[in-house]
Amino acid sequence: MAKSKPAEKKTDLNRLRLDKWLWAARFYKTRSVAKHAIEGGKVYCEGSRCKPGKEVEIGMEIRLRQGLDEKTVIIQALSEQRRGAPEAQLLYAETEESIEQREKQALERKAQPSLWQSDGKPNKRDRRLIHRFKQS
Repeated sequence: MAKSKPAEKKTDLNRLRLDKWLWAARFYKTRSVAKHAIEGGKVYCEGSRCKPGKEVEIGMEIRLRQGLDEKTVIIQALSEQRRGAPEAQLLYAETEESIEQREKQALERKAQPSLWQSDGKPNKRDRRLIHRFKQS
């Protein structure tokens, strides 16, 4: 009987799934979180919405939103493995316009006054007032 060869993994890294690349580049903590972000319209590839299985290549432009920040990055390299942050930063380059826009938005957020200033947790009296307010 002839032994069958083990299935060889595809080592060609010319293309890679978008959700896998976002996970490897450390934009999202897990692939499922990356998938939900893509399906939720928070990730645009080459200017249009896409699916998690979209194959990305080097040189593609990806726009993504994390929290209040929006980034535009160009893919510099592909990786199927999630590595440390310094290595993950080598996978992409953020555009100059994106950096300027994020810094501008951060300054605007810092300049806005805080409406709800608190000294910490509410005390017993504050909690009673909150409960009364919610019940009415």
